[in-house]
Amino acid sequence: MSRGFVKEDDQEEAPIIPKRAPLPANTPNYVTEFGLQLLKEEMEALVNEKKNIDEANETEKRRTLTVLNGRLSLLEERIQSAQLVETENKIPLEIRFGSTLKYKVISGKQKGGERTFQIVGVDEANIKKQKIAFTAPIVRSLMGLKIGEKIEFALGGQLQTLEVTDIEYV
Repeated sequence: MSRGFVKEDDQEEAPIIPKRAPLPANTPNYVTEFGLQLLKEEMEALVNEKKNIDEANETEKRRTLTVLNGRLSLLEERIQSAQLVETENKIPLEIRFGSTLKYKVISGKQKGGERTFQIVGVDEANIKKQKIAFTAPIVRSLMGLKIGEKIEFALGGQLQTLEVTDIEYV
């Protein structure tokens, strides 16, 4: 049928389904116990939202259902690929996934500054909560270091020396 015979109102735009936090190709989907719990809670919330769709407009109901189904599908993939990394009772010998670390800037533009953050999975990462994904460049540079070790890293566009001052597992 020619497009000339189709009503404009009958044409629905495909809804946009938000993507999840990126996980580089061939990179395991490591998660902390808390991160896995968050994913499962998100799944439960989406399932409940889907059960309770109450749209009077059939077009909006269809659109909402499509978005929820898309989000559920992406979330299911992420949960199925999750690899839980146990962090309890680990001796903090070096920086690893799940550890909380502190470093200080000993040379460079931010000299004297200190930062603390936990290394987590990509879905749990939240800079406001001081949780950084294991895929972040600074984390990749710090992995494997021990207390007292130093690295040079470009922070704020300038090369700075960082020293690990504390490592712990929560």
